[in-house]
Amino acid sequence: MAEERLTDIGPPDYEDLLPPVIKDNYGQWKYHEILKPGVLCHTGKSGDKLFSVRAGSPRLVSIDKIRKYADLADKYCGGYLRFTSRHNVEFLLTDEAKIDPLIADLKELGHPVGGIGNSISSMVHTQGWVHCHSAATDASGVVKAVMDELFPHFANMDLPAKTRLALACCLNMCGAVHCSDIAILGIHTKPPVVDHERLAKICEIPSLSASCPTAAIRPAEVNGKPSVEVIEEQCMFCANCFTVCPSMTMSNAETDGISIWVGGKVSNARCEPKFSKLAIPYLPNNPPRWPEVVNAVKNIVDVWAANARNYERIGEWIDRIGWPKFFKLTGIEFQKEHIDDFKFAGTTYHNSAHLTF
Repeated sequence: MAEERLTDIGPPDYEDLLPPVIKDNYGQWKYHEILKPGVLCHTGKSGDKLFSVRAGSPRLVSIDKIRKYADLADKYCGGYLRFTSRHNVEFLLTDEAKIDPLIADLKELGHPVGGIGNSISSMVHTQGWVHCHSAATDASGVVKAVMDELFPHFANMDLPAKTRLALACCLNMCGAVHCSDIAILGIHTKPPVVDHERLAKICEIPSLSASCPTAAIRPAEVNGKPSVEVIEEQCMFCANCFTVCPSMTMSNAETDGISIWVGGKVSNARCEPKFSKLAIPYLPNNPPRWPEVVNAVKNIVDVWAANARNYERIGEWIDRIGWPKFFKLTGIEFQKEHIDDFKFAGTTYHNSAHLTF
């Protein structure tokens, strides 16, 4: 047991929150197996078994929903549950007989069980229009529309390999879109609109200039007042400037859109980790169901599923067949944006955390 905490500073000791079966077998697990979609069984060297039931969950949940989760955890697993890094909720059981009743209660609550093995797990995503000030698209709305279409691949392990989808609502990418099988990325396409009348009154010009990663914002005098100018060809539409200065409006309902990236992964199985690469430069924001984005993602998943080998992730499949054939099979048009003309592009060709011996 951890020593009694004398202050409320810092996080609690994680060992205090572990289920007893995990404490008793910590570091001593022998193997794990998938019993059925959404249900894992970990077996320890002691013979103890831990069953985890994974249910899909939205990233934003109400207090009432969390209380319902807690009620299910109290009813079936001694109060123990956890949230995964992809917003799934996992219930941790030791009694196998309780698995099916728990799944039935989750279904009644509106939460499907799945996302394990060769399936699509819940999408990790950012804030979107509900909270983020620099969002070029929504997060929860796009994810809902995409996962409604791809739901069969969540509930059934019917894909060649596991698939990880992610969404970031701007290129600052606080979602894991840089290393996902398919990534949806909101993009601004116009430089910020400067409110020269208000800028000097509410913004610090030196801090504003320093916030731009490409030095596209420079101090200037406009109409006899201190302000800034934007060098448009240097702007990368990241909205950092708007973060420090509300007079640099970035969002544009007419031109903001979505790009699709493919081929990333964190795993080092079969090959090293991979960054996502551009597949579709621009799709329009078309709420509330974003049909162009949904169709594009579904098309890529369907083509990959029909042509990939067993356990071949999307990036590995593309590496095997080549990008020209990927564009041909998916019907995606090759455009000038696909050409990497960044002057340091050589460093992006092979970046890896892969260890070899």
